[in-house]
Amino acid sequence: MSHTSKYSITAFLLYFFMGVFIANATHGQELRKLENSAFQRGEKISYRVFYDSYITGNVNAGFASLEIRPENELVAGRNTMNIVGIGRTRGAFNFFFRVVNRYETYLDEEAIVPLLFIRRINEGGYKKSQDVVFNQFDNIAISNTATVPVIPNVQDIISAFYYLRTYDYDDTEIGDIFDVSFFLDDTVYVSRVVFDGREDVNTRIGTFRTLRFKPQVLAGDVFSQPYPMTLWISDDKNKIPVMVQSGIIVGSVKMELVDYSGLKNPMSSKIR
Repeated sequence: MSHTSKYSITAFLLYFFMGVFIANATHGQELRKLENSAFQRGEKISYRVFYDSYITGNVNAGFASLEIRPENELVAGRNTMNIVGIGRTRGAFNFFFRVVNRYETYLDEEAIVPLLFIRRINEGGYKKSQDVVFNQFDNIAISNTATVPVIPNVQDIISAFYYLRTYDYDDTEIGDIFDVSFFLDDTVYVSRVVFDGREDVNTRIGTFRTLRFKPQVLAGDVFSQPYPMTLWISDDKNKIPVMVQSGIIVGSVKMELVDYSGLKNPMSSKIR
């Protein structure tokens, strides 16, 4: 693998348990084969992040990106896509609430499930570092702190988005529900994504036909309701996020598409 030297714990977990993957491949369940016509290696999508509140007004708070590395990464002898997600605050906003987040997933190319997940976050001084090896053959997740039984085809928080992009939404009707299970902090969650309609969305780089969804998140110290987020994805074969908006306890956060490259299909949803 090309990036594990930066993560000593990850390297240990990966190479130690790689033998477990290979040994169990003939004893556990067969991995599914899922058709993917939405994304490919080399895809990169970039966003500006805005924060809005009565105190600050609308502030350009940072940027975020999702990139599928061009190289094929072998994990346990299987072809994977290395997907890297980065989010950072910028400028004066760093004095208010500094964020430096990095996520990586190694997504099995055929099954569209993660085999390895890397999480490095620093949010306002709160730091979290976690590595998870997924044994998808025997439904076990092995993290820095626990070994947890999981359901078949469990996702992580990055791979879950790419898995949902493989769906065909052509005949989707308002109110249709899509459930996805993901592993985070040694716990399996089931998130519910509700289709909320179709809408043309204006951005700084153009106007796009989109599909609008409301993903369910856990209520708690940050979110005040279970469906505070709205997600607009391109109404074409790529199904990339065009805009994301979420209400939080104080104000709201919005991510807006500013650049894309390496898409698998033409961006036919862009109408002007």
